[in-house]
Amino acid sequence: MLRYLTLNCLLHSLAPHMGLFNRLFSRSGPAAAPQSAAQITKAKPKSLAEIERELERELERERQQPIQLRPVNSPRSRQGGGGFLGKLLGLSLLVGIPVGILWAINLPYAPIRRPIAETAPVLLLPSYISLDNNYKAAIALTQQAKQLIDSPTSAADIDAGQRKAIAAQKRLDELPVWLRDYWYDGWSGLHNWRFSTTGFNNARTEVARLQAKAAQEQNAQTTLVTAEQAIAQAKQTYQQAVNPADQAGAIAAWRVALQDLELIPSQTLAGRTARARHAAAEAEFRTTVGLAAESAKVNAQIENARQFAWQAAKAAENPPHTVAEWERVMELWREAIARLERVPSEDLQGKAAAETLLATYQANLGQIRVRRDAEDSAVRRMEQINRDIQQFQQLAGRTDANTQISQLNRILADLKQIPNGTTVYKDAELLTLQAQNALDKLVGR
Repeated sequence: MLRYLTLNCLLHSLAPHMGLFNRLFSRSGPAAAPQSAAQITKAKPKSLAEIERELERELERERQQPIQLRPVNSPRSRQGGGGFLGKLLGLSLLVGIPVGILWAINLPYAPIRRPIAETAPVLLLPSYISLDNNYKAAIALTQQAKQLIDSPTSAADIDAGQRKAIAAQKRLDELPVWLRDYWYDGWSGLHNWRFSTTGFNNARTEVARLQAKAAQEQNAQTTLVTAEQAIAQAKQTYQQAVNPADQAGAIAAWRVALQDLELIPSQTLAGRTARARHAAAEAEFRTTVGLAAESAKVNAQIENARQFAWQAAKAAENPPHTVAEWERVMELWREAIARLERVPSEDLQGKAAAETLLATYQANLGQIRVRRDAEDSAVRRMEQINRDIQQFQQLAGRTDANTQISQLNRILADLKQIPNGTTVYKDAELLTLQAQNALDKLVGR
């Protein structure tokens, strides 16, 4: 009885290894064949000690064999993961293919959109929504830019307005204006339509105007800043000058900067600002420089007049000149005279020097006017002589000798009236020689 109790306890302790018992009691070789009932009855039963020894040998073999690990991803788990990825891929294709087709339909190409607009216009819904949104944004940005650029209060407003105008231009460039022509009917009931061709054209015109005005405002602002910096630099140079030459240079630079300040277009914000600052800058200039500045101004005016006179004399060299060239010389003399006439009478010394030069320049202008008139008259007379010569040549075979002699004498008389020093004088000399030879032939015939 004790042995059976011991065997029972041993079997309970070896329950996890029951596979060993199965192999032990069923094994008769690597691939034992099933035994018949007679063989089973004839087999000698094993004793308990033999069974225990065989169990110990089997346990020893199990401990000596290496442990084999089962792969983590079993076929069942791999099959489950593959199914999820397949479903995800199928869902992506189910959603992506229609979206891709809709995207291709709404590409900004007329050959694609035209048949769609005629057959299934609802597919162009994204294009129409984009068109309307861009148009409304462009109109709003244009209004903002107009407010900032047309009524600026500072340079920052102009910069902001320019950015708004650029953004509006980008919105207008996004509009496929031909799209609306494909589909009018029915769409107004589906969407609150805001786009119009007239409004689009007006917006483009207005944006172009605003961009041009913004550029003009920025250029004027740059000129204003440059002039103010030049005024400050000239003032500092004048105050630090150690000799009259340096002072005169600083005064001249100061006056040029004041003139630049005055020349800024008054319709710009910088021009209006410059007008307000010019009076204060001029007053500061007079206070700082005083009479020395006035004298320097007079001297600068006289020197400028001399420069124009020198250019006029240079242009009049090596005559003859055409009427246009003489006009240019006269214009230079007129400019020199105008600068002398602007010399203030308060500066007695400067006014006296200006009056002396003024008399000379006016006399020179009169001489140039005479030469211009002579050139103009000579050119006109030469044109008439050429017409007379053509008429003489056309009628030479149909008139008698006395008529031809009379015509040649009249042509020769006109040629002798063309003065020397004109551009047509050499041509007149050549024609005179030819006409005289023709007359000699007729007289001698």
